[in-house]
Amino acid sequence: MFASIHALALAALLAGPPWISIEYPVNPLDQSMRGAFLLVHVFHHATPVVYPVAGTAEGIVNGERRTIKLAFTDTSRPGVYGLRRMWPTEGVWTLVIKMSRGDHGTDGATAVVEIGTDGEIASVRVPSRQERGWTIPTDVSIAEIDKALRARAGALAIRP
Repeated sequence: MFASIHALALAALLAGPPWISIEYPVNPLDQSMRGAFLLVHVFHHATPVVYPVAGTAEGIVNGERRTIKLAFTDTSRPGVYGLRRMWPTEGVWTLVIKMSRGDHGTDGATAVVEIGTDGEIASVRVPSRQERGWTIPTDVSIAEIDKALRARAGALAIRP
């Protein structure tokens, strides 16, 4: 049984991992993208693919933890999804955006997008590891997101 599980894992690696990336700012000249805060690109290797995308805005507003489910829209390009701003301007926010290619929402990639105090994107990262020459996306836990949010909120609270 172990050999067959190992063979399946190896086959998945040989087929190549998925990837997710964030585009910002958005091209305002494409009607299908107009009004989007950012775009999410989903890939298998270098090829855009149509896989499900979901996410949440995780925030702290006035010391209170908040979660807002995000809604993505299709654009004129395959594998590219638009996201309008759905979270308030006040508070500290991180967007957790996941794509999946497995039957049960597995085998995907996650983009962690930190929103700065100016409302703009402060950073984007896709947690990953190196394995056999591939960059393999890794999962991120809500506990990790929560810890980072609290640290950012704490740092802002002590700023003069």
